[in-house]
Parts: sequence; C-alpha cells; structure tokens
Amino acid sequence: MAPTPNWLRRRGAKPEPQNDALWEMCPSCGERLYKKDLAERLWICSRCGHHFRLHALDRIALLADGDFHELAPLLATGDPLTWSDRMPYANKIAGDRQKSGLLEAVVVGLCTIEGVRTGLGVMDFFFRGGTMGSVVGEKVTLLIEECARQRLPVVLVTASGGARMEEGVIALMQLAKTTAAAERFSALGLPLITVLTDPTTGGVSASFGFQGDVIIAETGAAIGFAGRRVIDQTIRQKLPEGFQSAEFLLEHGQVDMVVRRTELKGALGRLLHFLTDKAVPA
Repeated sequence: MAPTPNWLRRRGAKPEPQNDALWEMCPSCGERLYKKDLAERLWICSRCGHHFRLHALDRIALLADGDFHELAPLLATGDPLTWSDRMPYANKIAGDRQKSGLLEAVVVGLCTIEGVRTGLGVMDFFFRGGTMGSVVGEKVTLLIEECARQRLPVVLVTASGGARMEEGVIALMQLAKTTAAAERFSALGLPLITVLTDPTTGGVSASFGFQGDVIIAETGAAIGFAGRRVIDQTIRQKLPEGFQSAEFLLEHGQVDMVVRRTELKGALGRLLHFLTDKAVPA
C-alpha cells in the first residue's frame, strides 16, 4: 500500500487546546493573566497592551448606550451546497452556535452611541472565523438599508477571515451585494464608519470594510486581503516589519486613525456628532 501523501496527512484533526477557566496566556508577551481582571480591562493585556479578540455581544455592550435593538435576530443560514469535508457544514454551524451563543457571524441592530442614534453591526470571529456567507451579507445589507430609510449613520465593526468556502460562489456574491448597499447609502450623504478589528481579511476587507467615510483600526489589528505567508510565498520578497498591522496601514494612508479599545466609544461618539451635523440632505 502506498504511503499517505503529506498534504493529506496535514488534514488530520488538530489537537484541542487546553482551556483554563481562570487564566489566559497573552499571545504577544506570554504573560499569564487572570481572566476576571482581563475582562475588567476590556481584554487588553496589562503588560504589553495586546488587544484580545472580543465576542460580538461584548463589543456591543462596550459601544452601545445600553439600548441595542437587534434586527433580523432569527435569520439563519442553510446549506445551499450540501457541503461536507471532515464533517458536514450543518454540523459545523451547529457547533459554532453552541459555542458562541449566536445564530450567525454578525449581529446587527439599532442603538445610540454617545447619544447619537446609529445602526451598529458587529462581526464575531469566534463564529466560523467571522467568515461572510449569505446570511452575513444579507444582515449587513439589511442594516444599511434600514438606516437609509431612517436616515441614520452606520457603524460596522469587522472581524473576519474572508468569504465562507462552504457556501462557494454564494458567499463571494456577498462582496458585490454589500458593496452596492454601501454605495447606495453613500449616495444619500449619510455617514458610514467602519472599525477594523483583529483580524479583518479577505472578502470583508475587499468590500464594505474599506468603504467607510471614516475607517478606524483598533490597536494592533491584523488587516489585509491575503495572509502574510501567502503574499510572501507568491511574490518571494521580504515584507516590511509590521506589514498589515493597523499601525502600518495608518502610516501608509490606508486607514484614518488607530484607536485603543478603551477610547473607541468616545472616538465614535465625537465622529458621529460631527458627521451627523454635516450630513447632506437627500
């Protein structure tokens, strides 16, 4: 019998990380952090300032004034391609729903931020890596269209690994769908703010992620289209230090500001007050 090819062996199940109920290890500096204290510091390392990834509901609690009203809360994906690899797509979705407590990788709704009525959409990297499938694209579009009807600004917080491969071309179509919705919204003279958090890559960065009137990046976020290793192996050139970091993008004019998590709500509030005062009537 011929030996198993290397590429096939690499597809074996990965060992599950050991979860510690009390402590978290900082991936940047290796500091051992007490989870309760870490949560009180908004999941920012006290030693090096590393920003851990946030769940969507925690991000909403951080930004909204406590009056978030979810839109399309029961909208859930199907299995359009009946995809199956190591396990069926339906089983993957069921597992992510159980772990995250969400039906999909984005939560959208209406709220106030620092007193300004706003549409808020927040992606969750802990659900299928924040990948954009048919429902994610639909919910982002629904939020933008509802805010267009009510003449409200929109804030979209991204965290994504790109388009969802289990939905194939249907997922890729969401790039065009969300891009068109953002374009129509812009034509009304209403403000769209995007907040790029760690990581924002693939189809989301290639569509609505970079369509904001103001593009904010959270401190230390990895932002780009393809991954660093993919680019490195393709062009076979040494990439600059800090390539695809929020700070690198700010230095090269691709984002408007880099903001620490503790200052994000205040920064959004100031922008929303300014932009809604300057909004152009339709």
